[in-house]
This record gives sequence, C-alpha cells and structure tokens, in this order.
Amino acid sequence: MMVSETTRRALKEFGLTEYEVKAYIALVESGPMPASQLSTTAAIPYSKIYEILGNLERKGWVESEQGRPSKYFPKPPSAALESSRVRMENTLKSSQTDAMSELQPLYEKKRVQERPDIWIVRGQNNILDRIKETLGRTKRELLVAMPIVPDSVISMATPLLSLMNSRGVKVSVMIPSLISKEITRKLKGLAEVRVREQMFGGGIISDSNEIILLLGEEPERGLTLAISSDHAGLVRFGKSYFEFLWENSKPC
Repeated sequence: MMVSETTRRALKEFGLTEYEVKAYIALVESGPMPASQLSTTAAIPYSKIYEILGNLERKGWVESEQGRPSKYFPKPPSAALESSRVRMENTLKSSQTDAMSELQPLYEKKRVQERPDIWIVRGQNNILDRIKETLGRTKRELLVAMPIVPDSVISMATPLLSLMNSRGVKVSVMIPSLISKEITRKLKGLAEVRVREQMFGGGIISDSNEIILLLGEEPERGLTLAISSDHAGLVRFGKSYFEFLWENSKPC
C-alpha cells in the first residue's frame, strides 16, 4: 500500500522535511533497519542519513537500538503525531506571549484603529462585487432572502451557486411569490427554494460568519445600498430572523 501524497503533505505540516518524511515512512512500511539500509530504501543520500535520523529522534518520530550496526525504529504514528502537536501548540503559545507583550503596547500607544465591524456599500457594481466575494468564501451554508431578484444578480450568482452546489454547500433561497417562473426554475436547480407573500428587506448570510443586508432594492435602479458585516451579534440576529421567516414560508 503506497502512502498518499496527502499524508506526506500532512507530515510536513507537523514540521518534517522531505527527507524526514521519506525516512519515517520507509521505517513504517518496512520496519526497523540500520541507517545504511534506510538510506537505500528511502532514497536518501548516505551523507545525510545520520543527520536526518538525529532530527527525527529529537522530534520524537524514531528511536534507536544500540548494536553493530544500530537499528532505527519508527514510533507509533499516533504517539509521534500527538507529541508533535503538543510541541507545536506550546511553541505557538510561547511565541504568542512574546509577540503580544511587545506589539500590543505599541498598538495601544499609537491608537491604531481596529477595522470596522460594519461596512456601508453603495452602488450596484460594488454590491455585486461584495456578494460575489462572500459567495466565494462560503464553505458550508448560504442563506438568501431576496424581495426582488434583479437580472444582474441572477447572471452573477448562477455560476457561483452551481459551483457551491457541487462542493456540497447547503443553499437556502427565499423569494416573493410574484417572482417569474423562469427565475424560480433556475434557482430550484441550485438551491432549496421557498416563497412568501410579503418580504421586507433582503440579505445574504454566509456560514453564520458574514451578513449582507440589501437596503436599496428598487426595480428600476437595482441594488443601490447595502450593509456588509461580520459582527457576530448582527449575523446571529439576521440568521434567527431568516429562520423565522423560512419556517413560515412555502416550499416551492
């Protein structure tokens, strides 16, 4: 059984070099062996093999048995991975403390302003760009409420919704009952769709992390004003309101 490239990349995320990954996998696949044999089996230059094994011992991935010659054993993957994870977390915590102790006072002294939680977005093109960016970041769930559905939104959103559908993103769309059957048909192929007799305001909620509230929705002018935010309280309120409306809507 060949070890996948995914697993090899994962080992590198735990701090192993390319040669160290090769050496450890060779020991796991073939069992304990001397350094000279491991050099041949793992295709590692002999001039480097002792350095590689020394690094793996220090990192907790292999251990050695003295003899003539010495043999090297792989530690169980569960133990090696766990010890590496703990070591990395401890290193990160220490680095965080060091960085915070110096940078935070500088930040506060200079009165650096934090980025805003809420953005006002004006103009249809800017709003469409923000919607496109948000849809592109969505990984798990997208909630959409649209009192009107401009052609510009349908043209922009259809390919993105199709891509999200293929990635397994759950998409729920709520629209007014007066929307044309053609638009409804397009949306039903990409999302779960429900309709309501009346809708006041619209918006988009992505992964319970971001919300876009569509305020300026005029049939003649399209989307003219929106609020975009990743404020947790506002997103939570918006999702609760969407879920309330959704439960009282009709499946399409």
